[in-house]
Amino acid sequence: QVHLEESGGGSVQAGGSLTISCAAVGATFSPTYSPNCMAWFRQAPGKEREGVTAIYVIGGNTHYADSVKGRFTISQNILKKEVYLEMTFLKPEDTAMYYCAAGTTRFPSECTVGATDFDYWGQGTQVTVSS
Repeated sequence: QVHLEESGGGSVQAGGSLTISCAAVGATFSPTYSPNCMAWFRQAPGKEREGVTAIYVIGGNTHYADSVKGRFTISQNILKKEVYLEMTFLKPEDTAMYYCAAGTTRFPSECTVGATDFDYWGQGTQVTVSS
């Protein structure tokens, strides 16, 4: 079974940067890819879960929510089976529990936070942005 282990959360002042990581333990990324789509979601207490970004492991195709375009960057290390989320120009509204997710999709275009059925979820890592 795949286990997603997240790390790197913390507190940062508005305008600052923070990078969080997700290790896909048990996943197969080479020579085959299972799962093949990784994503980051976030959720503030009492609020609806929001998709942030997704990456298609085969080729590295990415998708971003409009709210984070130009500020957040998702990347991966196939050999290490890790996915990262680099966050810059952070705002107080970015404060949330950030979750790593993984699933399987047929095409790169289907690897989005809205179109992919994610089978695995991490425990979450807290990101707090102070004003």
